[in-house]
Order: sequence, then structure tokens, then C-alpha cells
Amino acid sequence: MPRTLSRRAALGLAAGLAPGLAIAACGSGSPAPDGAPSGSGGTRTVEHARGRSAVPARAGRVVALDTDALDSVVTLGLSPVGATTVSEGAPFPGYLPAERLAGTKAVGTIGQPNLEAIAALRPDLILSNQVRDDKRYDQLSEIAPTVLSKTTGPTWKENVRLHAEAMGRQSEAGAVDATYRTELRDVVTALGGPAKAASTRVEMARFLAGAPTRLYLNDTFVGSLFKDLGLGRPANQDKSGFSLEISPEQVDQAAADVIFYSVYGDASKSDRTRITEGVLWKDLEAVRNGRVYEVDDDLWMLGIGYTGAGLILDRIRKDLA
Repeated sequence: MPRTLSRRAALGLAAGLAPGLAIAACGSGSPAPDGAPSGSGGTRTVEHARGRSAVPARAGRVVALDTDALDSVVTLGLSPVGATTVSEGAPFPGYLPAERLAGTKAVGTIGQPNLEAIAALRPDLILSNQVRDDKRYDQLSEIAPTVLSKTTGPTWKENVRLHAEAMGRQSEAGAVDATYRTELRDVVTALGGPAKAASTRVEMARFLAGAPTRLYLNDTFVGSLFKDLGLGRPANQDKSGFSLEISPEQVDQAAADVIFYSVYGDASKSDRTRITEGVLWKDLEAVRNGRVYEVDDDLWMLGIGYTGAGLILDRIRKDLA
């Protein structure tokens, strides 16, 4: 069985270690925030980027408005009742188990959710972040308790903890995090140990249709995975920030021992061909040594969570061990 499936299964098992665990309702010594849900299970108060929200003791009808929230909901053992997609008519992320999303309704696109469609699902919790939905927080809160993280990407583990708290699934989150940390150690061992990992300079490049090619820095989801593994990074990419943009004439800035790359959009409208057929590209050490690997753009860019991370670790182990 491919490791991708085994990793997915392992994360699923970890998420289900405590299926019967109930979270006791918090005491209500202070007034509940606006939009408090009703129900026999009681409520708890969760602090998040927009303040405080009263959420169900154990949420059951969750709407996820970004890919990191969607990964959290699925990884922690729920099938969301609704979720946004990256574009109109696009499917949900293919790396997530299809059976877990079979009943999930599309509720608009990321950053442009359909409020009527969300309300029709009668959710008891909505998850998103300020980057996507800060301006419509009040409208969303009128539908159901809404919990926002500040951002996404490099803060993904912190965000999962927030999502777990909002859903009443902290134990499941703890189990999944333990599985992730075990996998990190296993991958580092497979790569030859911490010293070998640290001496291997790894980068993530992305060819974009109609835009310059990006080399991803540390303040990104994939950058955080490289750091968690203790992998080396090229000096010009081992710094804070989102990405370094390069033109075909600047390909020498992509020098690394290993290059992972993906393509977003129509490859013919990106710089992929100009770069990869050029002399500068062919002279890169990673290219000369056959250590260049194309990866799934949706997974590596949008799989922001423990399930996505586990699959990426599997790929890194496969290519580098």
C-alpha cells in the first residue's frame, strides 16, 4: 500500500482516538458574547482574533471557509456541512478523503462565501480567518458563532489548536499532533539524521500563470514544514517573509541541493518552459544531480493542516530518503 494512504489512515486513526470524549460546558460567570448558540449541550467561550464567541460544547455542524479550516475539521473527525472552494465550480481539495466530504455543500468561494447558502445549512459553528472574512465577521456571527484566526500558513499548528478548541476536540488535536511529531522524527531518521537533514538545502519553487516565479521563504506553510524537519535552506530563502520572485534571468537565485516545484494555472502562461529550458536552470546543482521534483500544487499550497502536512512529509521521505 502506498505511504500516502497509510499516512492518511494513520492521521484518521489519530483523530478518532477519543470519539466518545465530551467537553464539559464552561461556567457562565460572565455574560455570553453575541451570537451564542442554543442547545442542551451548553456552551463554552472561545477567544479568537475577533474577540470572544460562545460555541457549542461539542460542535457538530461546522462550516469551513478556508482550506486550513477544512483540513482541521476533517482531520479532527468531522464531516463539515459546508465549505468554500478555491473557485466557482471547483472541487474540494483532492487530498482529503472523498467519503468525508460526500455530504459537504459548497458555499461560495474562498473570500467570497455565500451567506444565504451558509445560513440554509443551519451551522452551529463557522471557522475562517481575518485575511479572508474579517469584513463580514458580523454577518457570519448572525448566522452562527464564528471563530477567526488571524491568518493562515505558517501559523497552521496554532490555528488547528484554535479550531479544536472551537469544536470541542482538543483531545483529538493532541493525538494528531503527537502523530505528526512522530512522523517528523521518522522522516529525519530516514534522511540520515539531523546533521544530514540540516546540510541538505531544500527549496520550494512555484511557476505561476501570468506572474513571476516564486521561491517560498520561511513564513509559509511549506517553509514551516522544512523548518520542522530541520532541513537546510538556501541562504537567500532562509529568512522571514512570504516569497522571493525571480525572472528567467535570475534563475541562479534558485540554487539549492533539492528543488521541489509546482505549477499554478496554465503552465504555458508561466515562465516554466523559459526557465527549465534555459542554461541557468540546467547549470543548477539540483538539476545536474537529478534532485528536482514536481509536486501537487493543491496539496503543497492549500493542504494547510495535519492531513496535508502528513502527505507532504511522505513525499519528502519518498524523494529524499
